[in-house]
Formats: sequence, C-alpha cells, structure tokens
Amino acid sequence: MVNISINGTALRVQDGTTILDVAKDAGIDIPTLCYLKEYNEIGACRMCVVEIEGTDQLVASCVTKCEEGMNILTNSPKVRRARKINAELLLSQHKTNCPSCERSGNCQLQKIANEHSLGASMNLNPQIPLDEWDTSLPLIREESKCIRCYRCVSVCQKIQTLNIWDMVGTGSHTTVAVSGGRKLADADCSMCGQCITHCPTNALHARDDTDRLIGINGALNDPDKVVVVQVAPAVRTAWNETFGLSPDVGTEKRMAACLRRIGFDYVFDTNFTADLTIMEEGTEFLGRMKEPDKYQWPMFTSCCPGWVRFLKSQYPDMVSQLSTAKSPQGMFGAVTKTYFAEKIGVDPENIVCVSVMPCTAKKAEVEIPNLSDAKEGVKDVDFSITTREMCRIFEAYHLDIPSIPEEDFDSPLGSGTGAAVIFGTTGGVMEAALRTCYYVLTGTNPDADETFKAVRAAGSDKPWVEAEYNVDGTKVRAAVVNTLGHARELIRALRKGEVEYDFVEVMACPGGCVGGGGQPFFFNKERATDRADVIYGYDKNNALRFSHENPDVKALYDEFLKEPCGEKSHHLLHTDHFGWDLPHAPVYDGDVKV
Repeated sequence: MVNISINGTALRVQDGTTILDVAKDAGIDIPTLCYLKEYNEIGACRMCVVEIEGTDQLVASCVTKCEEGMNILTNSPKVRRARKINAELLLSQHKTNCPSCERSGNCQLQKIANEHSLGASMNLNPQIPLDEWDTSLPLIREESKCIRCYRCVSVCQKIQTLNIWDMVGTGSHTTVAVSGGRKLADADCSMCGQCITHCPTNALHARDDTDRLIGINGALNDPDKVVVVQVAPAVRTAWNETFGLSPDVGTEKRMAACLRRIGFDYVFDTNFTADLTIMEEGTEFLGRMKEPDKYQWPMFTSCCPGWVRFLKSQYPDMVSQLSTAKSPQGMFGAVTKTYFAEKIGVDPENIVCVSVMPCTAKKAEVEIPNLSDAKEGVKDVDFSITTREMCRIFEAYHLDIPSIPEEDFDSPLGSGTGAAVIFGTTGGVMEAALRTCYYVLTGTNPDADETFKAVRAAGSDKPWVEAEYNVDGTKVRAAVVNTLGHARELIRALRKGEVEYDFVEVMACPGGCVGGGGQPFFFNKERATDRADVIYGYDKNNALRFSHENPDVKALYDEFLKEPCGEKSHHLLHTDHFGWDLPHAPVYDGDVKV
C-alpha cells in the first residue's frame, strides 16, 4: 500500500494501481479518449494528463502508477490548459460536421470540446483528410473523423483476434487503415461492428440504410409495396436507452406501436423464427447424435453471421460442423416471402421485408445469395437496419414515445416464447435448444429456470462456459462462448484434443447480441449484463417458455412445412454455407488452414 493525495484528499491505495483507477474509485472524473481498460492503455490521446507536484512534466494518468508520497492534481490550470491544447490538436484534423453526425450528443470528443469551450475552434484546419471508402459496405470508415486513438486496432486485435485494423504511416501522417494494405472488401473481416461501438468519434460507423426505408423513394413511401418489419430479441433490451427510458416504459409492445406509427404494414417479431430455428436446429442436432460417426464434432450454432464469417475465413475446414439452419433473420424472410405471402395473397416481389437487428453483420448476411433467396431472384430480407437506425427514425418522426400506448405484434409471425427471447444473450440459443431437445427425448418439459442454467454465460469471466447433461440416456456436452477471440481459444483447444463437446454456441460480440455492433453505444461489460437481465425477465414472464409450444410455429408446420428438417424446411430454412466464400486468414498461425 502507498500513501498519496488527489486534489488535497489523502488516500491509501494499492501499490501499482494507476492514477486513473484510483481517481475513478474516489469519484473523481478524468477525461479519456483512447483508454479502454485492459485493451488499450497506451496514453496516446493525452486527455487524461494530470499534474504531480514537484514534477515539471504532466503524466498520462491511464498508464502512470501511484507511488508513495504523490500529490496529484487532476484539474489544475496547467492540466486544463494542456487538455485544451490537446483537444484543439485532435480537432484540427477532425471533420466537425457534428449536427449531421450519428454520434452527436454521444461523442466523447464533442463532450471534451464542449467542456473546454472549444466551440469557436471546431475547424482549425480546413485541410482535413478526404474520405475514400466503398460506402456500399456495411462498415464505413471516415478518415476525416479519426483521432488516432487506436481503440479499433486494439479491440479487433485483442477481443476479436482478426487484426483487420492497423497503424500505418509515420509522424504526422500516422493513421489507421486496413492491415496489410488490403481493402476491407478483400479482408477477412467478420463485420461484427465492435470497432464501431468502441470508436469514440464515429470514424467507424455502420452504413446508413434509413433512406431506403423513409426517403422519398423509400419502401414506406411506395404504395405498391407491402412493407413488413421483424425485430430481433436483443433490440428490445436497448432501444429505450437512446431515449433515456426505463425498461418498463421502453417495452417491446411500445416499440411495436412506434414501428406502426412510422408506417409499417405489419410489425412482426423475430422471436417467431427464433422458435422456428430451435425446431430446425434442435432436430438437426438430435439427428446427428443418432449417427455420430457420420459427422465431425461438435456441431456449431449458425445464428450469428459474424461468427459464421469468422469460421469460414479462419477455419474453412470446419465449416461442415456449422448447423445448416439459417439464422432467425433469414428464416423469417423465407417464411414471409412464401407462407405469409400466400396467406395475404400478395406476390413475394411486392413484399419488402425489413429487419431491425442489433448487428452490423446482418447487413452483410442479407446479401449472401444462398442465405437470402427463398425464391429465385427474390431476397428473403430486403435490407437490415440497426437498433440505432430504428431509434433515429423514431426521432425523425418526433414520436412522443412514453405517451404512445402499447400494442401487440401482428399475427401470425409475431408470437414468440421465452426460449426465443433469450436468443439475444450469450447462452440463450444453447439453453433454448436444450429445453426442446429435453422435451423431444423425454416427452416432458424441463424446469425452464434451473435445468440448463449452467450455460448462461452473461457476465462470466471465463473464456467459455461448459456443461454436461444426461437426458434420458443421451449425454450432451455443451459449451457457450462469446467474442471471436475466445472462440479462437475454444477452437484451438478442440483441435488439440484438450476438450470435447457435442454442441457449441458461438456469438461474435461481448455478451452476445445484446452487445452487438448495431446497439446503442456502450463501453463496458456491465451494460451487456444489464441487458441480459432484461432478456431473462422477458423469458420468466412469458406464458410460454419452450419453442415447441409456440402455437403459430405449430400451425406453420401443420399448414406449410409439414415437419422440422423435412424436404420443404431444408429448401427454405437451411443452407450448406458453401455457396459463398470469404478471403481466408492472411497469416498461418499454426491452427489456420489456408
């Protein structure tokens, strides 16, 4: 322990603790831009500088450890002057089009500029870099907004282990670009969007597809089109944050009502096809278990497009281990353009299916031919918008959200069980599948709250969680992992024979879909855990807790599909994942087959 003083307050702290951490624990705010605890502690932005009495040079508090006798000043005139100069330097090469920027009001650089009264200095240098980027990609980078904090580099390297971004150039020309001199379209990017959620200035952001929906020529303004929207489970856990609403006000039913207010003809719930996914994927898994020698193990879930892209580029020899089931987004589009189109008597070509997803990789998924064509030449899902985009549309329509009465989703594609909603958090797909597999094997339902609780991975500090179950004589070894870096660790352990599993759920983002790259911005694991708690609350309060009990899914099989994994289901709801390809990993690291 060492004795220090911060702003005149004496403290006794653990030796080796950084000044930034001590200040935070003491309730003292020190601004940061580049800092990400454990992942990006480099002191690059110099916004966190503090003064140590008796020392001429200011020090970066994020990398400076406390020493005996330090007298630290976090807001002295010298400190404030240095921070203001540093902020001006960052702004000098930053495109300050704040009113039209997605990050406005939620931008850390903007906040710091306001705190230091830099409104008159927002365009110090008219020679801002030009933006040259393929704006058709789901992930957009604006060089003119990059402040060289290198968060994206660290997140992609240390959390997702894909190393898509890298520092390039020297001196004043140092910046961030796709590593290896590649274009993003030619790189093995998963499109997970974690670089977006961790970028403090909107230098990285998702492609904006709102104009395709509400623009003059947008789908909602075309009288000849029936416009259908599906909303993913995780979206309901976070959309309320944008408007400062509590979860009991920003409910799924109020969100459905808001979507009707902006003009959708039908408002449906992706929970419907999450239940359908369980019926297909669970049946597929049990079928493989009956012929174990015929398959490579484990079977991997295929709901997360970021994960699927990762496996295809990093471990292409393991793609056959993916479930052939499309994601709930893809299944929903397929059912909409066939079953639902028949029900309402509309040509599939005149239906526009829009998805609201917590994910940027979903924007890429809808463009993959054999994942998105229910009928030749007709896309399952026409386009996908993120949670953030949906909320911007609500703002554009000036909706007084708290005053809008709650409304149910439309029928028949609007029903969902508790098993479906937990798809939105890591471990949810596995638990939902195991609930139904248990029923198939035993003829009875398990305890929905306790039987498979061990696979709930939200908030876990382990690289992955695992559990083994013996259900009516059938042994199932399950594992759940989130983030691609941890997925890589698990795959390495599998390939070395250190672990053995039958069924593995993988989600690309921290916390699963609740922490997806299209969600409202956040920077900590606690927020993802809070969103997971909302998910489990929806599950617990749902009258139906098992996918096989969804009455509309039962009707879909009775009237249209006939049986899970049957001929029609395979045609509409499954894929072999081999009809499209991705650039493979550029470096052989001992476990990647290129």
